[in-house]
Amino acid sequence: MTLTAPPATGVRTPWEDLPAVVRDAVAEVLGAPVVRAVTQSGGFSPGVAARVRTAAGRTGFVKAVSADANPHSPGLHRKEARTAAALPAAVPAPRLLGSYDDGTWVALVFEEVAGHQPRVPWQRAELDRVLDAVAALARTATPSPVDAPPVAEDLAEAFSGWRRLLAGEAGDVRGRLGEWTAGRLPGLAALADGWAEGASGDTLAHSDLRADNVLLTADGVVFVDWPHALRAAPWFDLLVMLPCVRAQGGPDPEEVFTAHPLGRAADPDAVTAALAALTGYFLHGSLQPAPPGLPTLRPFQRAQGEAALAWLRRRL
Repeated sequence: MTLTAPPATGVRTPWEDLPAVVRDAVAEVLGAPVVRAVTQSGGFSPGVAARVRTAAGRTGFVKAVSADANPHSPGLHRKEARTAAALPAAVPAPRLLGSYDDGTWVALVFEEVAGHQPRVPWQRAELDRVLDAVAALARTATPSPVDAPPVAEDLAEAFSGWRRLLAGEAGDVRGRLGEWTAGRLPGLAALADGWAEGASGDTLAHSDLRADNVLLTADGVVFVDWPHALRAAPWFDLLVMLPCVRAQGGPDPEEVFTAHPLGRAADPDAVTAALAALTGYFLHGSLQPAPPGLPTLRPFQRAQGEAALAWLRRRL
């Protein structure tokens, strides 16, 4: 399988462009002014994402964004701050050290994790480490240790993609998504309509696992960027992750899912319905205009959507 997804990178704001009041707030959390900042390119946020070091030698990881860059990004940072503050130590995620919010700028300061993202295209040994960690996360996070929203509520609008395509939101579906998809829109929409019941559960799911949201450390795997956390079935993270793995050069998602302990324990009909809804989300989203500050998001969604659609067609 060749890599079909473009790089999962956005347009980052340099650390030096942060207002002085935000940099001062970060210094207060870390105990000294930042003297070195290295921007991290992975991920789609248009804000700051930087590993930093202070004058006293302390390190950290800073995320910061304003509504000027993207009107929805500050809200995601606020959600992540609430989730990160509530995550127990048993969940493999960076610890939140502090945050700043003045109504326009939102900044989060995390502990720095010594690790690296998995290589893309995916390497099997690294993928196996991550798949084992996804299984362990589901065990650790059931029942959910965080009061996250239920999946049926949180993704109700996002997972209505086929219905919205059927209503003509994206114009010429046949020309944009192909004959097979256009000819089956009513059936795909009907299949996806039943996704919520089977995908519901009380496992805390990250719900946005991709290579750029994973760090491989010397002794384990750490999952970063938690603004989309929700409560779902134990297999939900695995399902959401695999189309992206496929688009980034990984193995067949059906083979990986059915061989994984979370996939083996899942109800097949529930998985197919949720996969249909996920596919509709990716493909509908890929046909929308690029959000402010996120010029690379739509092509990445299209690659995930095509991988998800191929997986869905196999299951059907």
